[in-house]
Amino acid sequence: MRTILVIASQTIGGAKLLETIKAKVDAAGGDARVVLAVPQTAPRHGNIIYADAVFEAAQVRVDLARRFLRAAGINAVGDVGDDDPFTATMDAVREHHPDEIVLSTLPATSSGWLRRDLVERIRDESGLPVEHVVVDLLNEGLPFKVTLVVANRTAADDGLLDRLAELADEGETQRLFIACVPLEDGHGRAAAMARSRKAQVVDRITAAGHLAAGIVGDPDPYTAVMNALEFFRVDDIVISTLPATRSGWLRADLIERVGSASGKPVIHVEAAPARVAAGT
Repeated sequence: MRTILVIASQTIGGAKLLETIKAKVDAAGGDARVVLAVPQTAPRHGNIIYADAVFEAAQVRVDLARRFLRAAGINAVGDVGDDDPFTATMDAVREHHPDEIVLSTLPATSSGWLRRDLVERIRDESGLPVEHVVVDLLNEGLPFKVTLVVANRTAADDGLLDRLAELADEGETQRLFIACVPLEDGHGRAAAMARSRKAQVVDRITAAGHLAAGIVGDPDPYTAVMNALEFFRVDDIVISTLPATRSGWLRADLIERVGSASGKPVIHVEAAPARVAAGT
């Protein structure tokens, strides 16, 4: 079986990269394994407070890309790599012994990787064929829509899942969901609870047949959203809250603040009092 190592971060979902991967798998008669290595790349701007945010953002890219390729019938595995792309590549080479490498970057005017002569260094050090794929996200966009889903105590609300299903069915473009669950202050189990809720909403979205991954965000929901937007290119934002009489997020004007600051369409899903009372 031929092993193709793919190194990418922001461009992991670019149409040109996905087309290149599919073409290489087809050329191998389908008998190929794709290994995704995503370096931990911090955004150039933004105030990232939560310590694991960079790692989790990279993991989201790995999870979504792996699931997207598997849905297309491609054998794909993936890992988060070192924050240095050269080190991440060589680590993956030593672990997976690929036959070739595909390195995807932004255009030269935007890519910090290319300013480090990354393509030549990997080619020289690995001795493997290296194909460089440039993905211009600014002009080309992504071949699917991406929705950021922000929820905490309402992560398991049926109303939220129903609204996401409606979005997934709109139009002919496939939609990916990135769940962002802010931490809650006030008790030592906050991180564990947030991760549990993140897993719950991701599991329910994927069980409905959609592609999803999740990240735990900053305790302040506004900061959590702004940080997520530094990592990911999204088309719209869904914010799920408790009923107005119980929601601190609504009292803090979260919906309006996010819409104004992001410039993205913001969809508000308010959990019905009856569902909250029932413990869902």
